[in-house]
Amino acid sequence: MLRDISLHILDLAQNSVTAGADCIEIALRCDKENKYLTLSIKDNGCGMTAEFLASVTDPFTTSRKTRKVGMGIPFFKLACEQAGGEFQILSVVDVGTELIGSLEVENIDRLPLGDLGETMVFLISAAPDTRFVMTLESVKDVFEFDTNAIKEEIGDVPITEYEILQWIKEFVNENVQIIFGGVLNEIIG
Repeated sequence: MLRDISLHILDLAQNSVTAGADCIEIALRCDKENKYLTLSIKDNGCGMTAEFLASVTDPFTTSRKTRKVGMGIPFFKLACEQAGGEFQILSVVDVGTELIGSLEVENIDRLPLGDLGETMVFLISAAPDTRFVMTLESVKDVFEFDTNAIKEEIGDVPITEYEILQWIKEFVNENVQIIFGGVLNEIIG
């Protein structure tokens, strides 16, 4: 099992990149009552057939040729259920896939958020041509990060330049503090 939500995001978004997505939307929302934290990852990749979708939460179902197990989706589903939440996956061939998982904020088994800034830096470094849109939302505020907006702002400078990636990490993590500080118990704010 992965130790925090950001690592699940990393794993699941990598699946989207592998599926040929050129736009991946990641949303983390805490409801108005601060009862549930919901993660949604939506892509415009190749999608899944109904048959594959029906078995995708089985760890022995994978599209990989390198090994016969795929643990990312089953582990995320388990993390959601162990934290009193739910998991859902929707997919249409040639349209894309959306994973939605909720976790009770106060559940002792809810995974901590982790380092979202580092996760975004890794995703951008691994797939610099992919558009990543991340939305963070709580009763405190809403933050949206879009790699296309960053690329427009920096012009000809590659988004994978060290200084740009460091700025992205700090920018994302500062906004995690603003949005979830005092809402999620592991983030002081």
